[in-house]
Formats: sequence, C-alpha cells, structure tokens
Amino acid sequence: MSPRHLALAVGLAAVWGFNFVVMQVGLQHFPPLLYAGLRFAMAAFPALLFVGRPGVPWRWVAGVAATLGVGQFGLLLVGMRAGMPAGLTSLVLQMQALFTVLFAVTLLGERLTARRVLGLAVAFCGLALVAFDFGVAGPLGAFALCVAAAAAWGLGNVVQRRAAPPDSLRFMVWVSALSAPPLLLLSVLVEGAPVLSTATEGWLSLVYVAFVSTLGGFGVWGWLLRRYDASTVAPYTLLVPVFGMSSAALVTGEALSWVKLLAAALIVSGVLYAGTGPRRPAPAEPAATPS
Repeated sequence: MSPRHLALAVGLAAVWGFNFVVMQVGLQHFPPLLYAGLRFAMAAFPALLFVGRPGVPWRWVAGVAATLGVGQFGLLLVGMRAGMPAGLTSLVLQMQALFTVLFAVTLLGERLTARRVLGLAVAFCGLALVAFDFGVAGPLGAFALCVAAAAAWGLGNVVQRRAAPPDSLRFMVWVSALSAPPLLLLSVLVEGAPVLSTATEGWLSLVYVAFVSTLGGFGVWGWLLRRYDASTVAPYTLLVPVFGMSSAALVTGEALSWVKLLAAALIVSGVLYAGTGPRRPAPAEPAATPS
C-alpha cells in the first residue's frame, strides 16, 4: 500500500475500534436486532433520496447486505447482548481477517504469499496474547455468535471485492437500505414491538454507528478493496482491537497491562509487514492488432 492509503486504513481501524465502546453504550438502550436495524435505516435514509443506482447488479448488493449487514451485525450485536464484553468482542471479530484470506484464496483464486503468511502469523500471536489476557469469560454461545459474525464479515469482504462497486459510498447506502428491513422484521418477531423512547446517549450512539462507522467506514473499506487484494486489505483490521482497548482505557478507565501492550506491538508489526510488500508491476498493455 502507498503511505496515504496505509494512513487511511489505520484511521479506519481507529474508527472501528472506538465503535465497540459506542455499541456497548447503545445496547444499554436498545435490543440488539432493533439497534442493528435502526443503524442501517439511519445510514440509508435520507441518503437514499440523493444517490443514484448502486452501479452493480442487485445480486451483489443483496449478497453484501446479507453477509455484512444482517449476518455480521445481527450476530455481533446479539452476541454482545448475550454477554460478550466490548474488548473481547473487538478481538474475536478480527478473525474475519483469517476468514477473508481463506475465502479470497478459495473463491477468488488470490495468491497467498509467504510475506502475508508470516505477517498474519505475527499478528495472530498478538491476538492470542490479548485473548489470554482477557480470558474467554463470556458464555460459549455468545462467543460462537461473534465467531460466526467474523465469518460473515470475511465472506462479505470477498463478495464486495467481486462486486467492485464504482462508488463505495453509494453502494453502502443501498446495502444499508437492503439490510434494514430484514433486521427490523427479525426484531419484531424475536424481540417484540419496538420501544423507541430512550436516553439521548442511545440516539447519539446510533448516529455514530450509522454515519461514521457504517457509511464512512465501509465507504473507505470498499474503496480500498477495489484497489488492493482482499488478503492485503483485511489484515489492517487486526489493528481494531488495539484502538478498541485504547479507547476503552480512555473512556472507561480499563487498565492496559504489559501483556496488552506487547500484543499491540505484535499486531502492528505483523499488519505492517503483511501489507507493505513491494508493489506489483502494472500489467503491460497488449500490442495493438493490425486491422
């Protein structure tokens, strides 16, 4: 990656890391499926009135909505509500980097270089340290839901790369529009009639996750996926738990142990090594065929 795109990927990880603290606040005021549905409804409207068509076949929009929207966030928020703490959730969800690489290799035929394997191995050593420090204290079912959410995100990354939307922000608006109805329907069926009267901080958390994390974050994410292999972009999300732990320490006063700091160093070095290899030469233009 170029230095400018590298900074963009790291900034995106910071936005998504803080997102876990914000979601933890939101789940104190809304049930999980309703929270997810409102998130995508707010991200879609009124932006849907000002953007054009997604620019890709509707099957790709529906595929990303099913995987990233309903799958990832539905499973993630239900798992958090079932007992997964924000810090551990930010860690477990980064298994999506592994799922993305596996799906990209098997479904897209991308090449897994030795540099990427080594970088991912170093980064996952850091994740293992964080997992050891946190301990899997939540219920097993909640943990499994977050792993499933990571798998859904990994598959969604590959679907979005295959779609290659020309405008990532417009594409994400339509993905949000298609994600909101099934999530809200599931909320009514599972959680009962919605209750929307809540504290201001609950609505502020929705504003952040809808506009900053969803529209802005996934707009940048899709833009990067159109320019680089999915197996190159995905490892940068391993920085998310680093920012998640930092924001939790600043906002909630959670202590940062030496184990967490060592893990953060391993994650950063592994991600940078995996994603900053030599640039591939551009393919040569084919010679013109005489008429």
